[in-house]
Amino acid sequence: QVELVESGGGSVQAGGSLRLSCVVSGSTSSTYSIGWFRQLPGKGRQGVASINIDDGRTEYGDPRFTISGGRAQKTVYLQMNALKPEDTAMYSCAAMGRLWPSLDPADYTYWGKGTLVTISS
Repeated sequence: QVELVESGGGSVQAGGSLRLSCVVSGSTSSTYSIGWFRQLPGKGRQGVASINIDDGRTEYGDPRFTISGGRAQKTVYLQMNALKPEDTAMYSCAAMGRLWPSLDPADYTYWGKGTLVTISS
């Protein structure tokens, strides 16, 4: 079992920045990639960034965001810049056992509960 706990969400004005954190614990030996996703009410999850926590390979769904961190830190970060009101959503991190990063939520096995990001205009 892998546990993921997100933090760092909050309310900021458009144009601002936030850094989200995802602390990963539990049986992580078979975990190779962590992804960040967001979900708007009534809509499906959208992948925004993913990272292989051993070699640092990344994949992005939004060029304004930067994912970092890895296995040694037991934490993965999502730096979000130039935020817009349409970025308002619940942001969650997830873990999977595949080596290559992925933005497809169906590839992920374990999920955190999420942290809410609200961007005002």
